[in-house]
Amino acid sequence: MELTHFDDFLLVAAQQAEPQRLLFVFTTAELPGEHTPDEAQRYSRGQGGTLSPVMYVDKAQEEVANFAALLDESRATGRDWHVMFVAALDGQNGIPLTSEQAQQALELMVKNIENGQIQRFLAFDKQGLPVRFV
Repeated sequence: MELTHFDDFLLVAAQQAEPQRLLFVFTTAELPGEHTPDEAQRYSRGQGGTLSPVMYVDKAQEEVANFAALLDESRATGRDWHVMFVAALDGQNGIPLTSEQAQQALELMVKNIENGQIQRFLAFDKQGLPVRFV
């Protein structure tokens, strides 16, 4: 199934054999401190820059009703973001992982994103549309 919206991801997560723990890292686009004039020009057009984590959270799959609810919750924090990265962890024997059990994976996800290693994660924009990086 091709994901055309974040809500498609939620449908796929709900269909898995094991309950899912969802990992979210919200990032903001920034112009690196040491940048070239070309990089600054691309950034001003909404291209390039770096993605820096501004907040992260894990949730049981059933705690996320849809993208609109997640967006409202993120707005309530008062922190702006541009791209949301998502991953999922399987529970075991029908029992979902706890937040404590997912903590190490979530911290590793944040570090991977900080290091530009994003290929393993799904990414969505503020409209819930998939983001493709080239």
